[in-house]
Amino acid sequence: MSDLLDIYKYDIYRGPNIGIYTKTNDSFVFLPNGFAKEKSETLAKYLKTEVLITSIANTRLIGIMMALNNNGILLPSTASEHELQFLKKETGLNVEFLDTKHNALGNMIATNDSGAIVSPSIPKESLKKIQDVLGVEVLQKRVAGYHQVGAMIVSTSHGGIIHPETDDEDIRIISNVLKTEIEPATINGGIPFVGSGVLANNKSVVVGSFTSGPEIMMLTRAFQN
Repeated sequence: MSDLLDIYKYDIYRGPNIGIYTKTNDSFVFLPNGFAKEKSETLAKYLKTEVLITSIANTRLIGIMMALNNNGILLPSTASEHELQFLKKETGLNVEFLDTKHNALGNMIATNDSGAIVSPSIPKESLKKIQDVLGVEVLQKRVAGYHQVGAMIVSTSHGGIIHPETDDEDIRIISNVLKTEIEPATINGGIPFVGSGVLANNKSVVVGSFTSGPEIMMLTRAFQN
């Protein structure tokens, strides 16, 4: 795919950390309860998805609480049965709890539709469930020395970005698991934790409002593979 993806700037709660409060796949953008209708419609238009308003574990921190691709959704064990059933019904996806002491699954798992990079903090016995629910190959690995791999990588089937201090060999290994080219990048004017400020699916990319022109050029290149 060599088409240039559209990249849009957006803010949430007057801040650029859009990846903390929202999550997207190709069908839905997941937004917190009470989110303004007009703003949610704008975001859905950018991402070419439907809007799904929900809470996860009674919080607005949807982006850092759930791991998601086009095959399935993993929720922390602190999420409610009601939230799980609602997401199952509305999305038609495989939605399951992942029972670990880490609730911020979005920070612990970076996934697209081909692979998942999983934090070494997640117990080995959870890997099979992650693999089954998301329908992907799984690799446990730190990224740039960090355990919060979901905050370090944003990837679709057509490309992705990673914390700029990741070494070349790790980028090669991670690109192999995710089956797409991953490039080092920053967002929101130099922030290396790219998951905090990017929403990406196979149709579009939305970035935090502080993202600079050179960063947008970098993202355009990274997501157009």
